[in-house]
Amino acid sequence: MTETPRAPSRAPAMRRPRAAVLGGVCAGLAEHLGAPVGRMRLLAIVLTFLGGAGALLYLWLWALTPLEKPTDGAAAVRRSFPAAPVLLGLAGLSALAALAIAVRDAGADPAVEVLLTIVFAGGAVTWSLLFDRHDPRRSDRYGFQVRTAAAALMLLTAVLLLLTDPRAQTAVLSVVMIIAGFGVLVAPQVVRLWTELMAERSTRFRQESRAEVAAHLHDSVLQTLALIQNRAGASSEIARIARAQERELRDWLFAGTTPSDADFAAELREAASELELEHPVRFEVVTVGDFTDRSFAAVLAAAREAMLNAARHAGGDVSVYAELSASALDVFVRDRGAGFSVAAVPDGRLGVRESIVGRMARHGGRATVVSGAGGTEVRLHLPLGGAQQVPAHPGVAQPSGGQPAPPTPSAGRPADDVLPAHQPAPGGTA
Repeated sequence: MTETPRAPSRAPAMRRPRAAVLGGVCAGLAEHLGAPVGRMRLLAIVLTFLGGAGALLYLWLWALTPLEKPTDGAAAVRRSFPAAPVLLGLAGLSALAALAIAVRDAGADPAVEVLLTIVFAGGAVTWSLLFDRHDPRRSDRYGFQVRTAAAALMLLTAVLLLLTDPRAQTAVLSVVMIIAGFGVLVAPQVVRLWTELMAERSTRFRQESRAEVAAHLHDSVLQTLALIQNRAGASSEIARIARAQERELRDWLFAGTTPSDADFAAELREAASELELEHPVRFEVVTVGDFTDRSFAAVLAAAREAMLNAARHAGGDVSVYAELSASALDVFVRDRGAGFSVAAVPDGRLGVRESIVGRMARHGGRATVVSGAGGTEVRLHLPLGGAQQVPAHPGVAQPSGGQPAPPTPSAGRPADDVLPAHQPAPGGTA
């Protein structure tokens, strides 16, 4: 009996963990090779003392090894090793060594120690800005303390060097350290301004590219889709598909250019787009006023119901006009159907009676339905100065001019859409 050879097991891809001591290189390498992580860290330390090979290898793997995917929704890297305080400690030791050399031997040159102090202190500030700022374990106060300590260390060391050794060479080193100390203090502002500048440039480049694409598509694809809609007619299936594609393309091109995606005007247009996909109708939505971050749920629901009735029973072109003023919100929904007879509405057909008129009355507004041979208009009015409850009184909607709508048989929509109105719509025709 022969044994089936086993396929060699593949080592997992090397990934740096998001919960690391310093960079996560040793932990990722240990998981990749199947070795203890302590052994990997000891090997890195030993190689570092052998000509610095371990440090170079560590930095190389840190730069090229990707991070593991976040599992708990937290994408930030958490480091347990206090790198910034350790670098500050090394900067303090270098500063003490520089002062000791200057005090012990007046002719000695503490340039190396001064440069090490600047490098270690600058490294602490750089680490706090690049890594600790995104670590949830490190607060903004922690970064401020690191920068303040680094600046104070360099400024104090520079002053003491000037007082201890007033030679020109020592003065130059002290001035360099003072400049570095002030640079540490303004480093966060410089980083913030640089980040904002880069973000602004990227945004401008994206907007310019989007504008070029939009101009090209407007001159070609969008005009073709508009021509298809005009030639096919609003009730055609081809026109509906072309209209849906046109709006989807416009939304993609101009995404993010509207003030708000959760206001009344945006939701009204979204409702119109959804109804156009379901019914042979084309909505022309016009909004006047600043609807930014303002949503009127009751009026939106009533307007959508009026638009749905127009799409079902009239079709064709439907006009929707919304105007927001300081005192009221008015919405007009008008179709060009054959109209209907208000007197022929049975009492048991509630339809728009509750969805539009009743809803508006419950929220302090009123709804008016005007119907005639030229079509039907629904007006929604919501006062904004204060809730004014308007009771629903059954009656006959009056078209403009004050004459009752003629009791002709309905040819445009069924009787369940006939509702009494509270008052005539000013300036409109049935």
